[in-house]
Amino acid sequence: MRFSAPTRTGAAATIGLFTIAVIALFPLFWMLSVSLMLPGEASNFPPPLLPKYPTLTNYRALFEQAHIGRYFINSLIVSSFATVLSLSFNVTAGYAFAKLDFKGRDLVFRLMLATLVIPAQVAMIPLFLMLKTIGLVNTWIGVLIPFAAGTFGIFLVRQYALSIPTEMIEAARMEGASELRIFRSIVLPSLTPVLVTLGTFTFLAVWNDFFWPLIVLTDEHKYTLPVALAALSRQHVQDVELMMASAVVTIAPVLVLFIALQRFYIRGLLIGSVKG
Repeated sequence: MRFSAPTRTGAAATIGLFTIAVIALFPLFWMLSVSLMLPGEASNFPPPLLPKYPTLTNYRALFEQAHIGRYFINSLIVSSFATVLSLSFNVTAGYAFAKLDFKGRDLVFRLMLATLVIPAQVAMIPLFLMLKTIGLVNTWIGVLIPFAAGTFGIFLVRQYALSIPTEMIEAARMEGASELRIFRSIVLPSLTPVLVTLGTFTFLAVWNDFFWPLIVLTDEHKYTLPVALAALSRQHVQDVELMMASAVVTIAPVLVLFIALQRFYIRGLLIGSVKG
């Protein structure tokens, strides 16, 4: 049986994509497999692909001895509040740049976009000194401040808000609706996809952030998961199975969130990318 060229090309593409997916997912599979192994089992040569006797011993040790649950809650609190702040500031600013006419709007927006070329690490030292001056070092508020608003978030919302028909907003104004009611009743429902997109990206960024919480937080009880994981690895550098279990605890929640909201943020990115 002969296959046409398009059929052969499609089969080759499918095999190639499947191979890439296996390569990409194998580290995650290996991490989960090792986390279920007995202590020292992963150090055997050759290392086993699957645990001989699957066990939750490493997870029990994390929660009972390393108190990973406390750090999990810390990360959840910080990431949730950062997401709420980011949505509050970025959405209102993005809508203003897209639909409100005020003096210097375009100039301010261009200057703001220029800050995208400045690495975030450059601003960390002056920001840390400012927080130290006002007494916000070693506080969760200090961790939240850099995520409250950002150029990328404002830009993303602004590009999406341009797709909202101006005629609809003008009609609401002619009917006597206040700007607050227009924003609440017309703008926010229209921005649902980009709200989910920005919220997801913000939550992931804050959850996975290591450098800034490491700089700001000095109290071990306030550590987020990435910082606590780094401290734990220094104490248990040889406990590969325990480290893999802690990595699973850190990655699993955001991975589930990322997959669950996939269709929303892909739509938000696609629509926002074609608006000028």
